[in-house]
Amino acid sequence: MTLQCWKCRQDIELEDKIMRGDTCPHCGTDMRCCYNCRFYDPGHHNQCRENISEYIEDRGRANFCSAFMVRTEPAPEAGDPEAAKVMLDALFKK
Repeated sequence: MTLQCWKCRQDIELEDKIMRGDTCPHCGTDMRCCYNCRFYDPGHHNQCRENISEYIEDRGRANFCSAFMVRTEPAPEAGDPEAAKVMLDALFKK
């Protein structure tokens, strides 16, 4: 499985599940964070599509969220309307 780092956008080959202390080999940022989770969605309550009760203040830092699942699609560019359209199309399977 391949994950694209949310920060440096480099591909990372995953051999096992991501642990809380794992960091990106390219930029050193935390890998088990909201931005690398498939449920992260800034448009939802608590910025998550899962119903979690714990508020996570810094989405780019490692956390203990039990709902974490590795994002399989590439990380969209922030503020890129075309990337937002691609994510919506994927969400609604167009």
